[in-house]
Amino acid sequence: MKKIGVLALQGAFEEHINMIKSIGHEAIEIRKSEQLDDIDGIILPGGESTAMGKLLDDFKIKEVLINKINNGLPVWGTCAGMILLAKELDGDEDAHLKVMDIKVRRNAYGSQLDSFINKELIKGVSDKEIPMVFIRAPYIVGASEDVDLLHSVDNNIVAVRQKNMLATSFHPELTDDTTFHEYFINMTNRI
Repeated sequence: MKKIGVLALQGAFEEHINMIKSIGHEAIEIRKSEQLDDIDGIILPGGESTAMGKLLDDFKIKEVLINKINNGLPVWGTCAGMILLAKELDGDEDAHLKVMDIKVRRNAYGSQLDSFINKELIKGVSDKEIPMVFIRAPYIVGASEDVDLLHSVDNNIVAVRQKNMLATSFHPELTDDTTFHEYFINMTNRI
């Protein structure tokens, strides 16, 4: 059984907690830097990336988390979590953790009214179609050669992996499909 942390400062962390538990693993809410010492991986959930970035500073988690990720802690950012991981944000805004070689455009698909659900095959992740929920979703507008592009929707990059880091524009935790959570658990087995 793996012990997966879910950053629980702000945003939709409960859904990830429930999904991890549903596939037989332990999930804990991360609110203090010392909780990062005893986990096999961490999920950065959807929410407000600017608020989460500020809270990471306020709760003195940011530098410890950056160090852990740079030293191989498996991490998965969904939606706002993807924005937190990016080295660069499209526009003049400062990036947050700056650990993943991607450039992300915030709210790239528009407002809440432009949210949508897609279902597609993601080669290398699953041999069946996976539902993808996009809510005020970002997408990736640039990535280094070290980043594996897992999936695009309408020519926009929405899922990537770089070593111990996984990022998705969409929210697998808002569906009944456990494929991406199982994929992340497998990442923690191999790293």
